[in-house]
Amino acid sequence: MPRSLPGRFVIAAVVMASVCFVRAAYVTEYISGITWDEPKVIQPDPVPSDAIVLFGGTDMSEWSGGENWDVKDGIATAQKNGITSKRNFGDCQLHVEWASPEKVEGSGQGRGNSGIYLMGKYEVQILDSFDNKTYFDGQCGAVYKQRPPMVNACRKPGEWQSYDILFTAPRFDDSGKVTKPAAVTVLQNGVVLHNHFELLGGTFYDRPPAYEKHSDKLPIHIQFHGNPVRFRNIWVRELADLPFKPKE
Repeated sequence: MPRSLPGRFVIAAVVMASVCFVRAAYVTEYISGITWDEPKVIQPDPVPSDAIVLFGGTDMSEWSGGENWDVKDGIATAQKNGITSKRNFGDCQLHVEWASPEKVEGSGQGRGNSGIYLMGKYEVQILDSFDNKTYFDGQCGAVYKQRPPMVNACRKPGEWQSYDILFTAPRFDDSGKVTKPAAVTVLQNGVVLHNHFELLGGTFYDRPPAYEKHSDKLPIHIQFHGNPVRFRNIWVRELADLPFKPKE
């Protein structure tokens, strides 16, 4: 038969349990004193119920220039020109699904090239970077000419991919000075490419990044760069701080 624990160990265990119980009974809960508004209830799938659908598969009515894109079988294919959202956005969550052409043509920046311009100024690059070398701060998922993605998460040409972008708009004072830079968190196919990267300014091909004071909300632009990149399921959620009443 197994040996019993010595009595002194049993007594010690009982005493320790009693002490912990007594201490717990006298712990005072921390109360912040802040009165928070109740978080709004939404339905998350497949598109959040509080999202603004910019392309749901039927028409491009939310976009200026969208009439020139080919829409068929729930897919919009880029052609002729870029498109600009008719609505303006600041801080937001943007979801975009896209696919580079299945037929591989060209190389480097000439292969499956497009881009998402937040506020029309800050570009997250779209490119076929599957077995396709180019400059790193211009490959797929880069904040163009500012920062390469942490990893190359591209799928094969023709396969559907997704971007989920959390964007914080820049803040300016009355003189035009930046008081808070813009920032992006970018996930491609569920993989983090940028974790709250603070942008150095607008993204340009021919000059360094720089900020120029602008409105709190501006349109989203999707670039046409000569390649028939396909898009589907584009939606955006406007983000705002949760209201609260500070403690007095």
